[in-house]
Amino acid sequence: MKENDLLIQMFSLHGLIRAEDLEMGRDADTGGQIKYVVEEAMELSKHPGVGRVDLFTRLIDDKTVSKDYSVPIEEVTDRFRIIRIPCGGRKYMRKEMLWRHLDEYIDKSVKFTKREGRLPDIVHGHYADAGYVAMQMGRLFGVPFIFTGHSLGRSKKQKLLVDGMSEDKINRKYMIDQRIEVEEDILQSADMIITSTRQEIDTQYGEYLSHQFPEFRVIPPGIDLEKFYPYYHDVLLEKETDEELRYAHASILNELGRFFKNKEKPVILALCRPDKRKNISGLVEAYGKDRELQAMANLAIYAGIRKDIADMEDNERGVLTDMLLLMDKYDLYGKMAIPKKHNFQLEVPELYRIAAGGKGAFVNAALTEPFGLTLLEAAATGLPLVATNDGGPRDILANCKNGELVDPTDTEAIASAIKKIISDPDVWETYSKNGLLNVREHYAWETHAKNYLKEIRAVISENKPAQPADGPAPAAIGRRMAKLNRFLITDIDNTLIGKDNSRLPELAAFLRDHREKVGFGIATGRTIDSALQILSEHDLPEPDVMITSVGAEIYYGANRYQDKGWRAHLSNHWNRQQIQQLLDSLDFLEYQEEDTQRPFKISYDMDPGKDRLSAVHELLQKNRIRYTLVYSHDQFLDILPHRASKGKAIRYLSYKWEIPLGNILASGDSGNDAEMLRGDLNGIVVGNYSRELERFRGQRKIYFADSECAGGILEGIEHYKLREHVSNH
Repeated sequence: MKENDLLIQMFSLHGLIRAEDLEMGRDADTGGQIKYVVEEAMELSKHPGVGRVDLFTRLIDDKTVSKDYSVPIEEVTDRFRIIRIPCGGRKYMRKEMLWRHLDEYIDKSVKFTKREGRLPDIVHGHYADAGYVAMQMGRLFGVPFIFTGHSLGRSKKQKLLVDGMSEDKINRKYMIDQRIEVEEDILQSADMIITSTRQEIDTQYGEYLSHQFPEFRVIPPGIDLEKFYPYYHDVLLEKETDEELRYAHASILNELGRFFKNKEKPVILALCRPDKRKNISGLVEAYGKDRELQAMANLAIYAGIRKDIADMEDNERGVLTDMLLLMDKYDLYGKMAIPKKHNFQLEVPELYRIAAGGKGAFVNAALTEPFGLTLLEAAATGLPLVATNDGGPRDILANCKNGELVDPTDTEAIASAIKKIISDPDVWETYSKNGLLNVREHYAWETHAKNYLKEIRAVISENKPAQPADGPAPAAIGRRMAKLNRFLITDIDNTLIGKDNSRLPELAAFLRDHREKVGFGIATGRTIDSALQILSEHDLPEPDVMITSVGAEIYYGANRYQDKGWRAHLSNHWNRQQIQQLLDSLDFLEYQEEDTQRPFKISYDMDPGKDRLSAVHELLQKNRIRYTLVYSHDQFLDILPHRASKGKAIRYLSYKWEIPLGNILASGDSGNDAEMLRGDLNGIVVGNYSRELERFRGQRKIYFADSECAGGILEGIEHYKLREHVSNH
């Protein structure tokens, strides 16, 4: 990849994604979005100036799905890869269960990106879950963030409420309020939002409080015209000499033949997931109530892939059960086909062509339809459309002029529109020809990719930081962290700053002089505001990393960007209210003022006393509390999550940003620094240390300095030859 070529990172986390044989309709999460992102990424990767497109999804190693989804890197072409990152274990899970694991996904994606040695030029999230990930990646690396919603939470919540589901059940099943909150944040953060239709902007995004913030661009998706070619090409171009296509064609005819008494009739085709919003029951009722339509044509409904309806999710099971009951109610045996599976790669294009060759029609009677990729597929093969008068179909039929729009709740209107098309050869031919020609003009992936690249290049150009008069602009958090390989991390009170600050200017000068190669971090019991204030008062450089509140929080840089991965990591088994209620019963503990308390730190004053620490431990352990206890300076007692401490925070940073522990110098003076001085880190204990650290004297990789405070840190720098390392590299 050339240095100036674009590196695009796309994120689409849920469902099952691979480059070939997409399992469309396998479940509610493997639908049109999967096809969209794979085809978009493939087309973008073909264009000049694009070095590579990396499509990030979730790694799944589960016996219920193909082993294809457990391959960490799928090299689709030399310029397009599918990157699979594990999070939340490796079992397949529905998208609503992913929310709690997204910060883990971010951390592992950051680690992967740094290891690659090239940061993206732009990040693009698809759907709210991946939008959250891409938004955080964009913030970390200081690159533009693009978002495509595909569907939105507010619209879904309103439809579910209308259907009679309670708000409590909606949140339990779909985590809908969390999704909406994230979507509001995305709207405030995105540099550009790509939609397929104008209706999405006006109607769906218009429901959000933050809809006025982003720049919207309507860039409709494309269609794979090599795969979805016109129905008559089989004869004219002898495409059926391909044996796989011959087999697919024969398989479909054989499958439909199992259902139809009169195989010569035109086919009314529907292809969708078994979801209530797709209104399959409305289409069956329209066909079942109209005897004339039954005499004219057969009905074929491909409603996803299934083995046993009884084993499916409630929504899907309900839809399919209703379909079967209606088939029985109207006695549609011999006229209606309900196949259980189809191969998307080969059989679906042939299915459209078979329906078109028999002068049939394609029907999308969904109650709501954000876009409707199946409409484009049908149009590209020459199959006329009957579609819902909602969302994407309005734009598609306005551009392609190849069918009829209907009210999906009006079964008579659906039946009438179908009859209009299949009963009049002139109407059929007009709609077929219009679809074939216009879909190629308006909905080619090549056109999409050209418009996409034009827009994102403009966004990238607008987001380039201005060059200040006194030198280069400071690097974004992620860009800086990605290039650093050595760090000095120090406690503040009585370590960096104390009674003897005579050598503090010398240490500050060292950090400024070597900023390009040495990162500067603090690890302190202070809050973020308190820490930054005292550093400013002593004219110290701004830290790259701030571990505050005894390891309960991690922040980066001047904008105080909080590490959400660390926050999510600490939340495991943490119940602050329960711990505080328990410790209130110990009269020797004095709860500190509120400005010292944090979400993941409970702070007390406690004078030394016989068995007092043992009493605290005993009470917490008796109640099965998982925690970390830090007692320092014979006065301050902090209770943290079991995963929190300064040392664990440093090790987390080492993992996330791939900085070897052996390249980190950590300095401290008291008991709350103990853990960060141990192990593979290079520890520095300043000369004015507390007696709690005496037990570490003589241990490997812990240097006890003679000088106090900053002077001791400078001694440690010389002892570990840090100045020599950065000068030679």
